Amino acid sequence: MSSMRRTLLVLLALVGALASAGAQGAKGASAGDKLVFIVRHAEKASVTDPDPSLSAAGKERAVALAAALRDARVSAILVTARKRTAETAAPLASALELTMHVVPFGASTPEHVAGVAAAVRAAKGAAVLVVGHSNTVTAIIAALGGPTMPDLCDAAYANLFIVRLPERGAPTLVRAQFGAADHAEAASCPGMTVR
Repeated sequence: MSSMRRTLLVLLALVGALASAGAQGAKGASAGDKLVFIVRHAEKASVTDPDPSLSAAGKERAVALAAALRDARVSAILVTARKRTAETAAPLASALELTMHVVPFGASTPEHVAGVAAAVRAAKGAAVLVVGHSNTVTAIIAALGGPTMPDLCDAAYANLFIVRLPERGAPTLVRAQFGAADHAEAASCPGMTVR
């Protein structure tokens, strides 16, 4: 089974569980549960430009993200002020006719991460997409109550993290993949540059 197909099956199961929880409401499941899909921006066209656009591979990954989340009931999209995050979310935003919300960087990474977590919690609807960076994705997961993990490797783009935020109880995390598989060096971080 391809990784894209596995990812789609996981997403369908999670969205189905969330829909079921919303339908049960007072019968024990919470109507306030939220799914948060967190990805790093797709591949960049330049490693020297401080604000590069997506490469051809990155544009393909952005389309794959839109396909993976098309039926996930995403109602809010959070990005940074960098072009690559908005370009990663653009195909999904266009398909769902959503306006992306830019979460400012603030004075520090922890300030930005706290702002993203607050924006996720304030977002209306059952599902939110967050597009971040290699040094913010795992920090956002931790800020939402998920596990503490190291920053993503510079070559890692295929990760799709899904945090379920129940109205009651502890958050849960599922790690899936979307789009083309990462290159082998994505797991070992050679020459790591956080971007």
